[in-house]
Amino acid sequence: MWGLRAVSEEIHRWRERALAIPDAPIREDALYVLEHKRTHAHGAALFWTLPICRNFDLLRLLVAYELIWDYLDNLSERAAAHGETDGHYLHLAIAEAVDPSASISDYYFKHPWRDDGGYLRALVEACQEGCRRLPSYPRVRDLVLREAERAQVLAVNHHPDPEMRDATLERWVAEEFPGKQPASWWEISGAASAPLAIHALLALAAEPECSENEIWRTYSAYFPWLSAATTMLDSYVDQIEDAANGDHSYVSHYADQQVAIGSIGELVLRSLTEARALRDGYRHTVIAAAMIAMYLSKDTAPARELRAGTDAFVRAGGSLTRLLLPILKLWRILFAQRSA
Repeated sequence: MWGLRAVSEEIHRWRERALAIPDAPIREDALYVLEHKRTHAHGAALFWTLPICRNFDLLRLLVAYELIWDYLDNLSERAAAHGETDGHYLHLAIAEAVDPSASISDYYFKHPWRDDGGYLRALVEACQEGCRRLPSYPRVRDLVLREAERAQVLAVNHHPDPEMRDATLERWVAEEFPGKQPASWWEISGAASAPLAIHALLALAAEPECSENEIWRTYSAYFPWLSAATTMLDSYVDQIEDAANGDHSYVSHYADQQVAIGSIGELVLRSLTEARALRDGYRHTVIAAAMIAMYLSKDTAPARELRAGTDAFVRAGGSLTRLLLPILKLWRILFAQRSA
């Protein structure tokens, strides 16, 4: 309960800052994330439970970093709606936030609105300071930074031309991950658009010591497996809405719904297997099951057309997912977070 309260306090603190954003459109985007996507911040904060000793610098870092990801996603979507498709500069914030030595870029270059009153800069600098305070951050820095730089692929997702978008994503995966991959190009690009592996590495950096072997094993469990599983689950339960809005749907790349259900179910199973194999495997398994249940608890999930898939994913998620699902459904209702 203390963790939930602490996350809410962090969200409230950033909301006060967002209310002062001068440009109305980006103020609306920032407030929308803080009001309607707080589920993601609470999900990120689960990684705070991994270190043996609770580190509130880590909690603040996890919340701020998740807010950056969600805020940029909203900004990119709005910019694309106004014909601006170059989100590269915005997404520099994702990498600079986890590079304590980085200078702050002009994130709103080429963006229709620019005056956020220093909001995004404050988030980035808060993350940089949080990284400096983690005792083992130098050990994970290079891997975290590489994954954050890969998140530039997020900027491609809002391209209005589906053919160009898909070709760009497929080419990016081929160039970034040469050779045979354990997952399809859309599963890999979807995994790269999720911050879970970074969250796990930040949690590891909060420990006084961590070995190279543990760093690599942790990363390999979260990328691509849990990162891909959660992104595909999100896409699966949102596919009807995405089709209606003309938004990119990762699930649309599967040959058909049955193939999608089978493939996503395998990702869920593999995610839990990888989590259990880690040191403190039970804690990682709880996080994996919670992430799976988080997406299956969205108000889009019970649609009749999706029932075969959602039932299969709950079964794949096992008893812990079944236990957490009704709890998260109730949490969403209580906190008005049904669709995030």
